[in-house]
Amino acid sequence: MSSTVTSPALADKNVESRPSIRVYNTLSKTKEPFSPLRPPRVGMYLCGPTVYAESHIGHMVGPVIFDTIKRFLTYCGYDVMFVVNITDVDDKLIAKSKERGIPMSQIAAEMTADYLANLKELGVNQINHLPRATDHMNQIIAFIGSLEEKGFAYAIDGDVFFDVTKDPGYGQLSNRSVESQQGEGGGAAAKKRNPGDFALWKSARPGEPSWESPWGDGRPGWHIECSAMSHEILGETFDIHGGGLDLMFPHHENERAQSTCRHDAPMVKYWMHNGLMRAGEKGKIGGKSDRENAAAETAESVEEAASGKISRSKGAGGLAELIRTQTGERIRFFLLRTHYRSTIVFNDETLAEAGTSLEAFYRFFERFSEITGQSFYSLETPRLRTEGDFDAGKDPLLNEIKSIRTKFLAAMDDDFNTGLAISVLFDSLRALNRFIDSEKLAPGSDVESESVKKLVTATTVIAELSRVLGLFARPPIAAGGDDSSAELLDGVVHLLIDLRKEARERKDYATGDAIRDRLSELGIALLDKKEGTSWERSS
Repeated sequence: MSSTVTSPALADKNVESRPSIRVYNTLSKTKEPFSPLRPPRVGMYLCGPTVYAESHIGHMVGPVIFDTIKRFLTYCGYDVMFVVNITDVDDKLIAKSKERGIPMSQIAAEMTADYLANLKELGVNQINHLPRATDHMNQIIAFIGSLEEKGFAYAIDGDVFFDVTKDPGYGQLSNRSVESQQGEGGGAAAKKRNPGDFALWKSARPGEPSWESPWGDGRPGWHIECSAMSHEILGETFDIHGGGLDLMFPHHENERAQSTCRHDAPMVKYWMHNGLMRAGEKGKIGGKSDRENAAAETAESVEEAASGKISRSKGAGGLAELIRTQTGERIRFFLLRTHYRSTIVFNDETLAEAGTSLEAFYRFFERFSEITGQSFYSLETPRLRTEGDFDAGKDPLLNEIKSIRTKFLAAMDDDFNTGLAISVLFDSLRALNRFIDSEKLAPGSDVESESVKKLVTATTVIAELSRVLGLFARPPIAAGGDDSSAELLDGVVHLLIDLRKEARERKDYATGDAIRDRLSELGIALLDKKEGTSWERSS
């Protein structure tokens, strides 16, 4: 997948003109000013899925969040390289291959296609590279060899382990001591020098996929894959590494250790961890204690909280059916309503709330189109933040919208607070509807009037901000159908609305009522307003 947006490469001399963005760094447990290593370029890496089964909604949390972060950084003038890896060799894949009786590569290809299809439906289109572990075996082997040569790794009977005692900074990301580590069990445990040492290379077992290496046939450990691929694409040190809070230990701690030791330089400047998704009641991860007391957080509390996340082992199913019934935009909106470091509570009620909220925007977009003759989705918006500022003069509406834009940007500048940014968008919705009512704007209004022009100007600002979040880029798709079926349904309903209107104008109220009642039985509610009739799903 490649980005559909080409980021403008601004000259380094313009760095001072960029906004003051602050990012919560898990490593320092504080918010820090965002200052890329090589401005305007930004390197960003997100741990992707192990592709052994269909994606569930929990797999979409990180991609949606960091897709939005890239959109915002691009909007602020940065040139972002966004990488999401695919783990296509792993114990789970091997087990699934044996279970299904087909090659591991075939399972990986099927499940990668499923993952990419789901990303597309949720509007995640900012990824530049999707490297696969099996395509980087040479780099992985070279990385391990370098660690062994420098004394950070040791080989025993075809296995290679990283020696955690050789890294003086080991445990600083997850706030753990070397003495508290418990490494991998099984037969490998007896070979290790220290309990916390972890595998870089695993010797091949009979019948398992393997690759040739200086230590014998085998395959890489999980952690080394990300270090090798991020180094290959983003370099020895890059700006942002993202992932779920459950990956902080051992995965990210081990990535950080092996990369730092090999290069004698920090792997990442900003470690960013999103909260996890829970079914049912709100859990602990991402709450106030995590954000403000992270330095005192124990490893045990992280593991306890992470144990409640949504995962396949807890019954989470495939995502494709959920997208079909709920739509990708509703799910994206649902994920962004919460600050990325907080827990996302997933159940029927919270998802329904998101749908209800979206309908308010859709109704306004339809109202805007009926008044102005323009589609909200076709409005031309600024690509850069600096281009979106405007002179509101003394006009009350434009000043209110300008203030809303300022609040939106301030929310995003403060550690990418999409939850607050979305609440600000609701303020704009209320302001625009109030203006339409006060000016008595309706279908047939003079589109050249000052009131309609102000409405277009103000609504364009809302389109600009919405697109920063990856929302409202195209007309909504009806739940339970695709683009073509949604368009067909909308066309049929509007045809019936026109027939009902003609019947009522002829005073044939029985026919008009029959059309309304029959649509209601089919789950379509007609909304009669002074500016015309619209429709929405009632069930």
